[in-house]
Amino acid sequence: MILTKYGKKEWGMALSAFLVVIVLCAATVFLGILPPGVAGAVIAFAALVCFAACAFFRDPPRKIAADPSAIVSPADGVIKDVELIKSETLENDDLRRLFHDKDILRIGIFLSVFNVHINRAPWDMKVEFKFYKPGKYLDARDPDAGRVNESMLIGGACPFEGETFPIAVRQVSGAIARRIVCPVNPGESYTRGQKYGMIKFGSRTELYIPAGMGIDVAVNVGEAVRAGSSILAFVRPEAKAKLHALAEEAAAKDMQ
Repeated sequence: MILTKYGKKEWGMALSAFLVVIVLCAATVFLGILPPGVAGAVIAFAALVCFAACAFFRDPPRKIAADPSAIVSPADGVIKDVELIKSETLENDDLRRLFHDKDILRIGIFLSVFNVHINRAPWDMKVEFKFYKPGKYLDARDPDAGRVNESMLIGGACPFEGETFPIAVRQVSGAIARRIVCPVNPGESYTRGQKYGMIKFGSRTELYIPAGMGIDVAVNVGEAVRAGSSILAFVRPEAKAKLHALAEEAAAKDMQ
């Protein structure tokens, strides 16, 4: 089982604690404090706990979706909601600028403690901003979790046939998850399916894509997805003209 570098501290502590339990149990048996059967049961339980702790930080290899028009899932889990967000309701200025004050489609993914928690880039993208927001720790299945919970939002430009379109991904803490790992900096580039961070111990991940730009959602609520290999949306050929028109509109606005 391959373990992620993002959990070195946690799975290292779990392995160390397991070794300590083995040594202590061996000592108690040698000193006659515990019978071998009881010591063996304690070691077996400790092994189970250690395995569970390490399994949370597993980093299995993934075959990235080969379709060049596919926007892949940034996380493992279950699709919890697909929602249209009107531009006038956006509270984050970076998100508003990235999407040029246009409507956005949000796809929310719930991750249980049994899912792989590695986050992956949904498309080739150059990161333009990174925004951390402290907040509450509502159950990650709650659609309001993305609005009020602690979160980390990254957004950037994605190339498509000579044009670009915006994508953003938000890592959201949940009732159990209390640490977001996102070693990403503005200016860095990531390829589709590349690992860029994780959320520890149950969480929610949200994908933001342009609405009405020829990008079609390809998943339904309740569907299980896997980071990098599951397709959440397709960028259709007609998107090129729409994205070009959007770029011209944005350029004209900047010149005013």
